[in-house]
Amino acid sequence: MTDTITSHKTTISIIVAIAQNKAIGKNNQLLWHISDDLKRFKRITSGHTVIMGKRTLFSLPSGPLPKRRNIVLSDTMTDCFGGSCETAFSIPDVLDRIKNEDEVFVIGGGMVYEQFLPISDKLYLTIVEKDFEADTFFPEIDFNQFDLLDQESVSFDDNLGFSYRYETWKRK
Repeated sequence: MTDTITSHKTTISIIVAIAQNKAIGKNNQLLWHISDDLKRFKRITSGHTVIMGKRTLFSLPSGPLPKRRNIVLSDTMTDCFGGSCETAFSIPDVLDRIKNEDEVFVIGGGMVYEQFLPISDKLYLTIVEKDFEADTFFPEIDFNQFDLLDQESVSFDDNLGFSYRYETWKRK
């Protein structure tokens, strides 16, 4: 009888809110405040590892996200963020740190999304149905490489001035 060895593959997921024009931020801040989206983000990422760039870390109002393992990707070898953050200095370094996890979440910013998109397995998108002025944009997604798993539209919100939808995609 032979032993079957199963290899564990970590699911690398991107979670992001994107405007129609692919805008995601300006001046290191989010472009909108959607309370339900922030609750969804917390629900989905709690208990998991989150991967971010240092500008994303600095933009968080209370620092590292609680109830999550925080890995900050930096290209500056002297960076050390202390607290509950781990610092990684390359994509292979991050991949080595997460190799035994079921699912991890890339949470920004633009350059980190760009580096992880080609190797991501899943996308949790909030599509804001409006254009915004921004200095940070999400890279182009080739949706032919993904299957839509779930979609939920939220009707126009007078307080926000736009409608939005949630989409979950899985790489084919």
